[in-house]
Amino acid sequence: MCDHHEHAPTDLEAPEPQAADAAAPQEEHEKGRADFDSDEAYQLYCLRHSAAHVLAQAILQIWPEARLAFGPPIQDGFYYDIDIPGVTISEDDLPRIEAEMKKVVKQNQEFEQEYWTKEEAIRYFADHGQVFKVEHVGRLPVEKVSIYRNRRKDGGEFVDLCGGPHVRRTRQARHFKLLKVSGAYWLGDSNNPQLQRVYGTVWPTREQLDQYLYRLEEARKRDHRKLGHQLDLFMFHDWAPGAPFWLPRGEFIYTLLANRMRELLAGEGYDVVKTPLVFDKKLFETSGHWEHYQENLFHFPEGHYTEETQDAEQAHRILALKPMNCPSHMLIFRSKKRSYRDLPLRIHDQGVLHRNELRGTLSGLTRVRQFQQDDAHLFVAEDQIADEVGTLLSLVDRIYSAFGMTVEVNLATRPEKKLGDDALWDRAEAALREALDASGRPYGVHEGDGAFYGPKIDFDVFDALGRAHQCATVQLDFNLPRRFELSYVGADNQPHVPVVIHRAIFGSFERFIAILIEHYGGNFPTWLAPEQVRVMTVSEKSLPHGRAVTEALQAAGCRVHFDDGDDKIGYKIKMCHGMKVPYMAIIGEKEQEQGTVSIRSRDEGDLGSMPVDAFVARVVAESALPF
Repeated sequence: MCDHHEHAPTDLEAPEPQAADAAAPQEEHEKGRADFDSDEAYQLYCLRHSAAHVLAQAILQIWPEARLAFGPPIQDGFYYDIDIPGVTISEDDLPRIEAEMKKVVKQNQEFEQEYWTKEEAIRYFADHGQVFKVEHVGRLPVEKVSIYRNRRKDGGEFVDLCGGPHVRRTRQARHFKLLKVSGAYWLGDSNNPQLQRVYGTVWPTREQLDQYLYRLEEARKRDHRKLGHQLDLFMFHDWAPGAPFWLPRGEFIYTLLANRMRELLAGEGYDVVKTPLVFDKKLFETSGHWEHYQENLFHFPEGHYTEETQDAEQAHRILALKPMNCPSHMLIFRSKKRSYRDLPLRIHDQGVLHRNELRGTLSGLTRVRQFQQDDAHLFVAEDQIADEVGTLLSLVDRIYSAFGMTVEVNLATRPEKKLGDDALWDRAEAALREALDASGRPYGVHEGDGAFYGPKIDFDVFDALGRAHQCATVQLDFNLPRRFELSYVGADNQPHVPVVIHRAIFGSFERFIAILIEHYGGNFPTWLAPEQVRVMTVSEKSLPHGRAVTEALQAAGCRVHFDDGDDKIGYKIKMCHGMKVPYMAIIGEKEQEQGTVSIRSRDEGDLGSMPVDAFVARVVAESALPF
C-alpha cells in the first residue's frame, strides 16, 4: 500500500511494503516502488491511481448502468474511460461528479486488495454488466487477477479490476479537481466502441493543487493555438489536416530560426543539403522503417496506369513521402568512396517531412503531418564521438539559454535488446560520458533507456511554466551504417564502419515555435518579434512626423508598422496591446513640434518622450540575435 500520514501532509513518506502473496501472480501492469526514481514519484502514482478509482465509484453511484474501461494515473493526474448508454457527459456534469467523489472521500473507505480466479472475476463483472472488464480479464495470461474493493457505509461496495498500488484510504485523495471530458476508443482502436474519458488531477496538499490549477490556467491563456490565431502567426484548414499555413508574422519567426541555425552550423563545419521528398519504398525497406513504421508513411503506387498499359514492374513500385532524413543521408555518404580524412562528415537538412499521424491525434503545431526539422547527421570514427558530442552540448547550452530556458540532461544506456557487441557499447557509452563530464554539467543516467541501435543523450527543456519538453537529442547509431553497408578507408588502409550521430537542437520547427509561443505567452522579445514597433499618430497634423519616424526605423532595419488611420488613439493602443508589439511610438502635436517620440514599452510601461535617434538605437540594440 502507498501511505502518507495526516500529521505531515506536505511530506510524502515511504510506503510500507505490501505483504507478499506467493499464490498471487503479478499482472503485467502492476507496479512497485522499484519502478520509480523516488518515494515521491511512487506516492504520486499511488495517489492518482486511487483518485481514478474514486472517480469511477462516483460515476457508478450516479449512473449505475455505466460500464467501466480503464482508469490509469498519468502525468499530473488521472482519467477514467467509461461508457454510459444514452448519456453523454459534459463539463457541466463535472461539479455533480466531484460532489459524489467528495462523499466517497469523506467516508475514508479502505482500498482492500484481493486475488480472484479469472472465472470468479469474469462471473462477477458479467453479473454487474461490466463488459469491458470481462473482455480484459479474458485476455490476461494469468490464473488469478488482482481486485480492489472499497466498502461503503451503507453496505454497498465498489469493486474494480486493478493491480494497484493505491493509498490506504480514500480520504488521502481529497485534494482533487476534475478538468475536462474527451472521447476515446476501447483499446485505442477506432474500430471499437467509443468511450467517454473524464480527466482529473489530485495532489497531496491543497497548496499543491492550487499551484497546479494556476499553472494550468496560465497554460490555457498561453495556448499556442489561441495565440497563433490572435497574433496572426499561422492557421489550419480542414482540407489540409495537420499541415500548417504560415502567415507572414509566423513565417518571419520560422525563417529567422531556420536561417540562424544554418549560419551557426555553417560555422561548425556542416554541409547543408536538400534531399528528395519522394522515395521508392526500397529506401525504407533498407532502413527498416517499412517494416516497423509503415503505418506512419504516406505511400502510393507510381504513375498513372490502366490494366491495358501498365508495366508489370512499375505497377508494383511503391513510392513514399519521407518521414525523416536519415535514410537519404546514408545514400549521400554511400555515393562516393570515403576516407578517414573526410570525417567527421556533418550533413544538415531542413527538408519537408511527412508522417501519417492519426487525424484524432493532431494538435496545433505540436502534432502535425507536415513539418521540418533542424536535422543533421554526423558520420564519425569512434575516437571522434566525444569531441563531436562535446561541441553539440555547448551548442545546446548556447541556444536554449538565449531563450531563457533551462536544460536537464540524461544519458540513456544500453537496453536489454540491442544491436552490436558489448565492447562497442562500452566504448560508445564511455565517449558520451567523457563528453558530459568534460562539459562540467550535472547529468542523470537512465539505465536501459537507450535505443536498440545506440546510446543517447536526452535533453529536457523547461519553459516559463516549468513544463518539460524534449526537443534536442543526440543519438549514436550503429544500425543504419550497417544496413546501408557504409564504410570508409581508415589510416590503416582497411575498411571501417562509421558511427552515425543523429542530432537536432530545435527538433521540428513547428513544435519548437509552439513551445516558444507558450513560453513567452506571445510576448516575443524584440529580436524575435515579427513587428517590433508600431508608430501611431494622434491626429492628421502629426502624420508627417509619424512618417519620418517610421522611415528612420525602417532605414535602421527595424520591423515597423505605421498606423496612420483615423481611429482614436485609445483604440490604436488597444489594438497594439492585443498584438503584443514590444514598442508603441505615439506621435502627437507636441512630438511633432519637438521632433521626439513618446514611447510605451509592452514590458516596462510608459518610457516618456525621447529623441528619435535614441529610440532607434534602443530598438536596434535589442534586435541583435542573442545566439
